[in-house]
Amino acid sequence: MATRVVIGTQWGDEGKGKYIDMLAGSSDIVVRFSGGNNAGHTIVADGVKYALHLIPSGILHNGKTCIIGNGVVIDPAVLLKEIDGLNAKGINTDNLLISDRAHVIMPYHKELDELQERFRGEASLGTTKRGIGPAYSDKTERCGIRMCDLIDSEAFAQKVKENLKVKNLIIEKVYGGQGFDADKIIAEYSQYAYRLRKHVADVNAFIFDAMDKGKNILFEGAQATFLDLDFGTYPYVTSSNPVAGGVCTGAGIGPVYIDEVYGVLKAYTSRVGAGPFPTEQNNEIGDKIRELGWEYGTTTGRPRRCGWLDTVMIRYAARINGLTGLAINHVDTIGKIGKIKLCRAYKKDGVEITHFPASLKELAKCEPVYEEFDGWELDSDKVRKYSDLPGNAKKYLERVEELVGVKIKLIGIGKDREQTIMV
Repeated sequence: MATRVVIGTQWGDEGKGKYIDMLAGSSDIVVRFSGGNNAGHTIVADGVKYALHLIPSGILHNGKTCIIGNGVVIDPAVLLKEIDGLNAKGINTDNLLISDRAHVIMPYHKELDELQERFRGEASLGTTKRGIGPAYSDKTERCGIRMCDLIDSEAFAQKVKENLKVKNLIIEKVYGGQGFDADKIIAEYSQYAYRLRKHVADVNAFIFDAMDKGKNILFEGAQATFLDLDFGTYPYVTSSNPVAGGVCTGAGIGPVYIDEVYGVLKAYTSRVGAGPFPTEQNNEIGDKIRELGWEYGTTTGRPRRCGWLDTVMIRYAARINGLTGLAINHVDTIGKIGKIKLCRAYKKDGVEITHFPASLKELAKCEPVYEEFDGWELDSDKVRKYSDLPGNAKKYLERVEELVGVKIKLIGIGKDREQTIMV
């Protein structure tokens, strides 16, 4: 049995889906353990592009059981649209299981997300306005609605009516919005329950049974370390724990069962939305990286902010997640920049530091300390071994390993499955 975790080491959008898709080939079960449809994985397989938001990437492999864990918040309408889209492309979703403990995103969550962001004005967090944060808030406040409630019509109706007593007051009296009709929500969601019922199960028991039988399990991360509620650039973070430790609470397994943790990164850095970004290049370099790497959000379509690779961040991510290997993407992309910079440390108040500050005020005082490398050109269709890489690419990658203290095990030199070097 092997249990592997794939997580992001930056602000998301690192290309985790590609490696999850690859590793799914040798896995029996693929589990999504955190986040909601504010995340997205883009996978190109056999020339076909798939954009997944809730369903684990392993769904593209025949015979794999794919699980949405209890740590995920689920918008049923989005999930069903994703199921229908995959079915239309000939992808079978019968092996999809959904935790009966996973929480449900309700219409009032999305409305509150929109109203709260509008109320914050210039201090907005840049959320996707998909109701993720308010759904997790209800989970913490112990008034959330779970999948086991959704498929129990009596319990669901009761919880919706109870919640709307408070939610409508907040929406109408605090934000001046339009409240919701309980009966309309109940009627709409009863249709979702009818279609999703067959997928809802006690997946925790299923996972433990699979481990007892020696099955290979892959835990699929969404978003990334620096969007983590505890360890990210708070408050510009998501509402869950997408770090490796989130597997334990988001899928219900103990840490002793985890064998390997792969940290995915780009050969540069990008992020969507507001928040700090020490190595950001808000200039022609950033524009060039964005266009070469086609840096636009899978879920939102928003242009991503781009900059140089920051190894201070990756070192921090390696420690938080207990990384056993790195998977680096866009090595072909960054090589097209003539002179490449790599951040090895920060300078703060005239002193070099190699830790990532918790305080955004302190982080704002940090200036990147760079090393410079010459670029390279490579043919993504021909390079298949590490030895095939240009010398300048090897120098860059070896320096990343040295600064982070973790070996690179996978190298992405293109979007397709085959455009990957296994080291």
